Amino acid sequence: MVGVERADEDELGRALRAAQDGDEESFRMLYRDVQPRLIRFAGALVGADAEDVTSEAWLQIARDLPSFRGDLDGFRGWTATITRHRALDHLRRKSRRPGSDLPVDELVTMAAETDTEIDALDGIATQDALRLIAELPRDQAEAVLLRVVVGLDAKAAGKVLGKRPGAVRTAAYRGLRRLAERLSAAPADPAPLAQSDKSGGTGAEGVT
Repeated sequence: MVGVERADEDELGRALRAAQDGDEESFRMLYRDVQPRLIRFAGALVGADAEDVTSEAWLQIARDLPSFRGDLDGFRGWTATITRHRALDHLRRKSRRPGSDLPVDELVTMAAETDTEIDALDGIATQDALRLIAELPRDQAEAVLLRVVVGLDAKAAGKVLGKRPGAVRTAAYRGLRRLAERLSAAPADPAPLAQSDKSGGTGAEGVT
C-alpha cells in the first residue's frame, strides 16, 4: 500500500506542474485528490456550507495556481490555507460558530506526529470521526483535521495558521489523545458518549 501511495504522490507531483502550465486533465487529477480533504476540513468549520466554501476556495486556487511555488505537500497546505480563509470569511458573514463555543479569534495551532491515536480513528466511520473531531476544542480540532484529514506535516500545517511546528504538534497530540480516550470509553454504544457530552465531561477534559 505504501508503494502504491508513493507512486500516486509522484504522479500527482507531475500533475501539479502540468496543471500550472494549463493542462485541464492534470488539474482535475489534483482536484480529485485534494477536494475530499478540503470538504471535510471545511465541513468541521462551517458545517453544511462546506460545499459553498470550497467552491469559493477553488475559484481562487484555479486563478492563482500558475503563480504557486512549491511541491505537492506545499500545494496541499496552500489549498488548506485558502479554504480556511474562505471558511473564516463565511463565519464572519453568517456570525456562526460551528462545533465549538470558542470565538474565531481563538483559532490556533494544528497538526501532529502520532501513530497510536491516529490508529484509534481507523475503527470508526468517517462521519462519526468528523463529528467527534468537531466536538474538540477548536485548536485541537483543526490540528487533527490538518494532520489526519488534509495530510499535512507539522511544518506545513503550521504555515496554514502561522504557528510554530512545536505548538502545532502539541495541539494535535492533545486532540488525538482525547479522541482515543473517548473511543476507548465508549467503543460500542454511542449513547453513553452523548450522555457524557451533556454531563459536562468534555469541559473537564479540555483543561488537561
